[in-house]
Amino acid sequence: MSPRQWLPLIGITICVFIFNMSEFMPIGLLTDIATDFSVSESTAGMIISIYAWAVAILSLPIMLLLRKMEYRRMLLMCVGLFAFFQVLSGISSSYWMLVVSRLGVAVAHSVFWSIASPLAVKVVAPELQKLAISMVAAGTSIAMIAGLPLGRIIGLAMGWRMSFVTIAVVSVMALVLLMVVFPKVENPGTFTLGRLPGLFRIKVLVGIYVVVAVFVTGYYTGYSYIEPFVMQIAGLSESMTTVALTVFGLAGIVGSMVFTKYYDRSRFGFIILALGRLCTCLFMLRISATAMIAVMVVCALWGFFATMFNVSFQNEAIRASPSDATAIAMSMFSGIYNVGIAMGSLIGGTVTEMMSVGMIGYVGGVFTLVAVVFTMVYLIKHMKENDEERRMRLEGL
Repeated sequence: MSPRQWLPLIGITICVFIFNMSEFMPIGLLTDIATDFSVSESTAGMIISIYAWAVAILSLPIMLLLRKMEYRRMLLMCVGLFAFFQVLSGISSSYWMLVVSRLGVAVAHSVFWSIASPLAVKVVAPELQKLAISMVAAGTSIAMIAGLPLGRIIGLAMGWRMSFVTIAVVSVMALVLLMVVFPKVENPGTFTLGRLPGLFRIKVLVGIYVVVAVFVTGYYTGYSYIEPFVMQIAGLSESMTTVALTVFGLAGIVGSMVFTKYYDRSRFGFIILALGRLCTCLFMLRISATAMIAVMVVCALWGFFATMFNVSFQNEAIRASPSDATAIAMSMFSGIYNVGIAMGSLIGGTVTEMMSVGMIGYVGGVFTLVAVVFTMVYLIKHMKENDEERRMRLEGL
């Protein structure tokens, strides 16, 4: 790729990193936030759920309102808004002020995740689209490797508020970079509200949305409370908890690399492998808590297959969407994904309060198992039918 393609893609990847760091960071700071505001860990964990619900509710309406805005302008606007509300999070003096600031960040998130993958694909040549999506996934994984633990380290050293202030500073730097390197990307603006029901007649797209909703609920039932789990159940120290989270993210980068190289060789097998193994990781979570090395192995496999799941389903959602409806389809993908995050966080908190944090893997595993079965029975079938229809159309031409 030429620098003209690399630099905008790098800019998006940096934004993916900071947006993900912001979303995931409270997971590593729940204990400190709860202590500072004198609330329970489950109450502190509600900021994750509230944030996710806001993104879920706002993604589609906001993108419909902005459907004719030029994409570069839209990107710069949401990154600037993101930076402002990060500052507000950093100076929050009460739990509810933090909630309000997180809602502001969620508005920016709603726009960004609707356009991040489509824009990454648009700024590169067609044959490099899988690489572009992998770069987006790599930004997520790097956020888990460096971002989430870094946020935790900053929080432990200088207080959790400085973690948000640090993100604000990096956000401003990213905004300047995008203003310099990101090209103007025309938005066709041809998608209308009247065409929205038509997206729900695309069986593959509907199947993807169902799997994402159920699977992510199970995934985040476990992941939202991974910090208290590894500390209280597995008995890891604060420093080793940071190591476990780093291992999770590092494995995610490997997962994105595997996607780039092998996905097209066996798309359906790749999807089933990612879903099935991640389901297994959740069921193995409690069992692995008997030994530190076992916890680390499960975290590594979890991060690896989680990234494989994310990039595979983003790729398939873009593939199944009409060309002028990609951002709208991805806004629904992002919204539904965040419904899963919100439900997972809520269910994880309920399990923690009423049962034990040690049960989060088992409860989450049940949801992911349902998603695996649905994928094998419904989604793969319609993906194959869609591929056959596309092949016949091409042969007809």
